[in-house]
Amino acid sequence: MTRTRPAPMVPLGLSGRAIAPDLARGAMLLLIAIANAPVYLWDEPAPLTSAHPLDASLADRIVQSLAIIAIDSRTYPMFAFLFGYGIVQLYRRQREAGADRRRARRLLRRRHWWMIAFGAVHAGLLWMGDILGAYGLAGLLLTWLFLDRRDATLRVWATVLTTLLALASILMAVGGALLATIPEDTLLGPEEFSLHGPNAETDYGASVIARLGFWAFLAPGQGVLGLVTPIAILLAFLAARHRVLEEPERHHLLLRRVAIGGIACGWTVGAVVAAQNAGLLGIPRAVDWVFFGVNALAGLACALGYVAVFGLVAAHVRDRPVGALSGALQAVGKRSLSCYLAQSIVFAPLMSAWGLGVGAHLSSWSIALVAVATWLLTVVLAVLLERAGRRGPAEWALRRLAYPSSR
Repeated sequence: MTRTRPAPMVPLGLSGRAIAPDLARGAMLLLIAIANAPVYLWDEPAPLTSAHPLDASLADRIVQSLAIIAIDSRTYPMFAFLFGYGIVQLYRRQREAGADRRRARRLLRRRHWWMIAFGAVHAGLLWMGDILGAYGLAGLLLTWLFLDRRDATLRVWATVLTTLLALASILMAVGGALLATIPEDTLLGPEEFSLHGPNAETDYGASVIARLGFWAFLAPGQGVLGLVTPIAILLAFLAARHRVLEEPERHHLLLRRVAIGGIACGWTVGAVVAAQNAGLLGIPRAVDWVFFGVNALAGLACALGYVAVFGLVAAHVRDRPVGALSGALQAVGKRSLSCYLAQSIVFAPLMSAWGLGVGAHLSSWSIALVAVATWLLTVVLAVLLERAGRRGPAEWALRRLAYPSSR
């Protein structure tokens, strides 16, 4: 008797991809660059829950307000949703290619472990706010628990986790209201804690230790314990099962409702947080965290709204010739891991105190321009790779490590 060899496990090529996820990833990386940039303003005091400097000019306040309303806490849930969507796409492709359930899940598990490894190296060498480790950890847990569960189970758990996050938001609001009655000089001042610490280290070795220490708490917090990422991934599992982004024309009404409702919710709450950042609410800055929970919920809603917008855009352009803008965004989206890491390669040695230290001489508006310029650089590189028919180097490395047939 001859034994049938298992079907080879190979990654998807650069063609034949869904348009909407790549469009969303390409644009999202611009938002990530802008969101991460203020952390490099290491010579300025910042509040407890934000990297935006306390001392700011009118131009700085405008840029900060736009970022708080439309970008901060809105980008990483969007990335988490797209990551979860990609898990189901990869799993489905492997099953359709002939891989059994155990082999397909083993591939995902191996891929997520390598993401954690990539994240640890990224955090240690360059960027303490790395999200690869967080998503790899979330992928390991949620794939194990929920990948093959029924839709109803996913809905129930997404609802439960959202309810828990909402309750935590209420507790934060109540606690903040109580603390607001205490004399401000007895509270922990915003200048006594800063997200800028690792970037302010002048010794590179010390900065590596500081970054890894920060990342060791951030990865599980952002990936699992903060609840936003698991909720986004569970919702992505549901959406991917029904091919919402591959077939957006079939889900036009849903996408339109999510886009309008999610963005309206996110921007409305963001406007309140921006007003607090500008000192317009009369609430002590030491209790800024009172808005943390509700802003996290609003950020999740806004992120889903952004994804829905790109689904609607994909439905509009899918049968049309690829334009320069959509083609460039898709090129970046196909190489989102490489472009994400490239941002740190530019920012960390340029801005940090252990490098050229340029971050000490910039402010909110000027570093935002640097972020946009950095993203544009990655766009150019991605387009050149697209024309050459080549993957990004990080995508190549991850596939080489994760797929057994590639080694």
